Amino acid sequence: MPFDLTDFRFHHSRGSDAPIAIPAIGLELLVRLPPDLTGGALTVIETTNRPGFGPPRHSHPETEIFRVLEGRYLFEVDGRRFFAETGDVVTVPGGAVHGFVNVTDRPARQFIVIAPGLDATRFFTELAAVMRDGRPDTAALAAFGRAWDVTFTGPPVSLADVPANAAD
Repeated sequence: MPFDLTDFRFHHSRGSDAPIAIPAIGLELLVRLPPDLTGGALTVIETTNRPGFGPPRHSHPETEIFRVLEGRYLFEVDGRRFFAETGDVVTVPGGAVHGFVNVTDRPARQFIVIAPGLDATRFFTELAAVMRDGRPDTAALAAFGRAWDVTFTGPPVSLADVPANAAD
């Protein structure tokens, strides 16, 4: 589907909106621009990650563009590890296995563009339900992923994964 700016509609996302919380992975997020307002072209979310937390390693068809608003993360994209900090932008192409972890001692935040768009409100609300009692077993997470065309490939990136010579 071609990208057409005439598909975009007016939207005002307030800073006071209530976030979706997934405590099992230390995540709170706000959907800043849902795909129905962009003709499905993209979705924009803003995330806050608690220290030492990040998502399980995963892949999906959508491309993600991360801008670190605050803090420092260790990213892993297709096996390559590197740090990204305030002001940095990281592009993860669709299909790439990736994950990240907040390596600071306080919450870190990112602004993320997902293209093409997906229903992030539904996705993360359903993920929160799957993880309501903590991290689910591998089979439950895999079943959730299949419904969304997401493949969970391993545990979250962790502080133990920080190599002594990680690229800065």
